[in-house]
Amino acid sequence: MTVAPDQQSTRSDPDHWRSVAAGLEGRPAEDILAWAAETFGGDLVATVSFEDAALPYLVATHAPAATVAFLDTQYHFAETWWLVEATRRRLGGPLRLEILRPGPGVLPDDRWVADPEGCCAVRKVEPLGRALAGRAAWITGIRRIDGPTRAAAPVVEWDDRWGVVKINPLVAWSDADLEGYQTAHDLPRHPLASRGYPSIGCWPCTRPVADGEDRRAGRWAGLDKTECGLHLGAAGTDAGTDSAAVAVAVEVR
Repeated sequence: MTVAPDQQSTRSDPDHWRSVAAGLEGRPAEDILAWAAETFGGDLVATVSFEDAALPYLVATHAPAATVAFLDTQYHFAETWWLVEATRRRLGGPLRLEILRPGPGVLPDDRWVADPEGCCAVRKVEPLGRALAGRAAWITGIRRIDGPTRAAAPVVEWDDRWGVVKINPLVAWSDADLEGYQTAHDLPRHPLASRGYPSIGCWPCTRPVADGEDRRAGRWAGLDKTECGLHLGAAGTDAGTDSAAVAVAVEVR
């Protein structure tokens, strides 16, 4: 199935993409990414969190023309950076990433204590906007099991906030699916995954999850906050005047 994304009559039509999503529902992630590559070519950007290596590996092998973007918040666990390097080794060559950082005026500080929404805005939301600027489609790693805000996520949708087609190839995956894929392809695991961290973000705002807790209970624990703002339908918190993102194209060796 091929859709011409340059036709304005369908590109931003939510009903059109709902129909496309229905046709792709239940298909393997490999098929969804192959469709994305055929449909959008190099006009794709995939954002990866390196919570695991599955999406980076899938994109590299099934949509190699896509730009792979990683949002460096300045607060990633050391173990997350280890997984970046381990994934590169597994791929057997340089992993080209576009690493997006906050602007030079945004330094590591404790803004996350008093203003977690503002912290996410300058460290994640604004850089994502730069990554998506001028792109036709966005590949994400969200899954329905992540929580109520993602439980109804489709395989493909029009994201009016960012003005792109949003593609969620892993959306139907369970934890067993993820584990099975990692095992089948001999992918490295995030070291924190076996220490009670089913969802991994920035170290100040991520804690282990206790038995019986929701898988995202360790994110912003104790706060009325469950999302960083990347996947919200409406515009998020104003990032402020000092939040211009810096995009750095690097080759991780």
